[in-house]
Amino acid sequence: MTVSSLCSACGFVPVALPDGGREVHGCYIGDLLSWVMGRAKADEAWITIMSNINIVAVASLTDVACIILAEGVAVDDKIKSTAELKGVNILMSDKAAYETASAISTLV
Repeated sequence: MTVSSLCSACGFVPVALPDGGREVHGCYIGDLLSWVMGRAKADEAWITIMSNINIVAVASLTDVACIILAEGVAVDDKIKSTAELKGVNILMSDKAAYETASAISTLV
């Protein structure tokens, strides 16, 4: 399933979508950035409540398909523009991380 399809199917809000055609294969939930760097796998959707600029760097390093900001967490325009520039997809979910992952697990 692509990031764009996942976004539509789960009702996520696209924040930055430079590569909506990217395939998603699973998900990872984590907020400790160093932990995510060592454990998230390429092509997974990374679910977090972190909202600082470092999420874009971690997503780029781990090659995740997208970042999903849980619980309605928002990011500022600098993060959005940096994500677009670096090719990092960011989506937003109003649901808790567990509920967001549950929705994804039925699809990928």
